[in-house]
Amino acid sequence: MADQSIIRITKEIGELQKSSDLSLAVAFRDRDVRNVKALIIGPHETPYEFGFFEFSVKFNKDYPRKSPAVTGTTTNSGRCRFNPNIYASGKVCLSILGTWRGERGEEWSAAQGLESILLSIQSLMSTNPYENEPGFEDANQAHDKRNQKDYVAKIRHETLRISIIQRLEDYLGISMNGTVTPAAERELYDLDMDDDLEMEDSTVPWEPFKDLCKRRFLWYYDSYLETIKKAKEEVKDGQPFARMPFEGTSNTMDGKFNYTELEQRIRKIKDALDAEADRWAAEGVSPKMKDATVAVNLARQFEQIKESYKRSDVPHCVELVDGNPFVWNFTYFGRPMTNLDGGMFRIKLNFSPRFPEEQPRVKFLTSMFHHRIAADGTPCYFPNPSRREDVKQHIDAIIEALEEEQPPYDPRTLVHPEAHKLYWGTPDERKVYNRQLRRSVQRSMEEDF
Repeated sequence: MADQSIIRITKEIGELQKSSDLSLAVAFRDRDVRNVKALIIGPHETPYEFGFFEFSVKFNKDYPRKSPAVTGTTTNSGRCRFNPNIYASGKVCLSILGTWRGERGEEWSAAQGLESILLSIQSLMSTNPYENEPGFEDANQAHDKRNQKDYVAKIRHETLRISIIQRLEDYLGISMNGTVTPAAERELYDLDMDDDLEMEDSTVPWEPFKDLCKRRFLWYYDSYLETIKKAKEEVKDGQPFARMPFEGTSNTMDGKFNYTELEQRIRKIKDALDAEADRWAAEGVSPKMKDATVAVNLARQFEQIKESYKRSDVPHCVELVDGNPFVWNFTYFGRPMTNLDGGMFRIKLNFSPRFPEEQPRVKFLTSMFHHRIAADGTPCYFPNPSRREDVKQHIDAIIEALEEEQPPYDPRTLVHPEAHKLYWGTPDERKVYNRQLRRSVQRSMEEDF
């Protein structure tokens, strides 16, 4: 049973890691597949929108006959209850986990698995989480309506403050006074990727979602600012959170609104992430990186891609910036007979000395009005998770994101709020979107290359 259990867990983790679901991520350390970390990105148009919520999943030897134990770890050190069903202690109340009494047929069965658990938790992150509390499902009195609004308001604030800002500040070494200390993990990597890094030591902090959260922050930066702007119209700084009737003294969400401070911290994180990419470039030309395996690998891939474009009919081209294999400029020429026809866009790819553990930071240097490109030029694209080390597939994925003619609607790709709204709006709004895209294409030829 134990061997079959491990096989089942490994299969489920592998399927999730290859999944196209942009809101779920899982990881395990070393070969300990029974202890899993999971990340759920909060759903669009809820107070949890684009927040980073982490959970610990421990599988017992009887899995899948018995459900795993799940604990929420995004709790501000046990001081914040994010949902009636997600306690400040980390307890997750779900009938399929056996932590809450449910209706017949809602209990755990071997047909369920890790993905169904995570989706069940994600479903708790609704537009009106107040009604998740037993006995409040149909609460519609005047005071309930007021409580529902107040509850959503404070969850939205704490999603930004705890799940996003605190997490990213910790990753980036940003202190309370705003100073930035280079991340300690930089000293934990051996820059020669041939050497087997001793990252399996249990004393080393393990943050498997660090790079993912950094990249997603850049995707959703404008959405975070938009959320703050709207919230400032509804609440005042210093206004205390309203306590809900189901919240207890040690299982609550207490605090005060301070969106002015949150905005300052959000902007500081953005600056730190931009500076981090610049540090990668500086590290790349340092003497110690000259013969490092990652530098040799990037230089080799550059030559291969450059040669492949020369041999093909595709007009795109790549070049190293100042001969630095960690900084590439890619010039994209719009595909004929599309809205991109006639455009010429320069795209910068910054590679980390820890590539592919840290994925490239990509930015359009030539502005483009596109629903998959953020206002600062950060593209939303999906590299193949099983080929993260292949730069060509990154470039191909960027091109695919630009040229896809009938993409499926996915709110998790909301990186440019204005363009996203127009693209997925009415037929007239789509026409406005197309006009703005064409104007940016026409302007691209006028910019200095």
